[in-house]
Amino acid sequence: MYYQDHFNLRAPFGFNPPGGGFSQRWISDDFSRVIVVNFQHPTPFYDDSYAVNSANNGPYGDAIMTELIPYLEEHFRIIRRPYARVLTGGSTGGWESLALQVYHPDFFGGTWTLFPDPVDFRRYQMVNIYDDDNAYQAPGYSWMVPERPMMRTIEGQVVQTMRQMCQLESVLGSKGRSGQQFEAWEAAYGPVGEDGYPKPLWDRRTGKIDHDVARYMRDHGYDLSDFIQSNWKEIGPKLVGKLHFYCGDMDNFYLNLSLYKLEEFLKSTKEPYYGGSFEWGHPMKGHGWIPMSLQDLVKLMADAVRNNAPTGEDAPSWQYK
Repeated sequence: MYYQDHFNLRAPFGFNPPGGGFSQRWISDDFSRVIVVNFQHPTPFYDDSYAVNSANNGPYGDAIMTELIPYLEEHFRIIRRPYARVLTGGSTGGWESLALQVYHPDFFGGTWTLFPDPVDFRRYQMVNIYDDDNAYQAPGYSWMVPERPMMRTIEGQVVQTMRQMCQLESVLGSKGRSGQQFEAWEAAYGPVGEDGYPKPLWDRRTGKIDHDVARYMRDHGYDLSDFIQSNWKEIGPKLVGKLHFYCGDMDNFYLNLSLYKLEEFLKSTKEPYYGGSFEWGHPMKGHGWIPMSLQDLVKLMADAVRNNAPTGEDAPSWQYK
């Protein structure tokens, strides 16, 4: 079970023996015996590489897929077959779990993706980076142009605007080195600028969007919704039943908006139909919402592995109940 998260030195899922909750369930006699792996891959620009090859960050995707995972599977009692490799993660980790699954549809057996970072760049939070001219101001207004919000409470109160967040990034570090979210995405998804640093998607002072950068991000496959749609004929048959999503309807960072776009496409698919699931938290469920405990999520994923095991696999040896 490959669990994607931000860099930290804690055990996955908050495991902290001999405490209660997840830890107590994990060590119980009837809990599924799974190995949970949490990658640590900070870059000079963020605490996480997004688990992909990147012009700015380097070939993290190749390192994970061709070096790290093979090493783990050679040195631990891991079933080295696609049905037994599953993915999960939330927010940044949610985007990564989906990216790894759709980029490598034959290698992984399913993803349970939680409130992911924007998976459709027509809703880069609230911004359409392809059609909008400005990231800071909403289009279509000629008087009293509203500021784009970046963060809200579950009741809808704006906490921070796009402009304010970018002002913070500019104060913390120049040339994409703030270590904050928008510049992390530019480092992971965008091209290298003439100065050798990540090329900004928009001007930090004015908010004017550079559509060449936006197109680069899409053309290199980082807009996961566009990637899935563009390649559905090839990857769709390999993804049937493997895509599962959970998100609150009032995600604090508007991440539900891009997931709605992906849901619209996946539920329209034919030949094949995607055969996965979306579950939305209502009402007023914010960032971090999932409809179950972490131990129940692990059990759900382990049950899926057992159910997908080919005939002849020795599932009882690791699925105790």
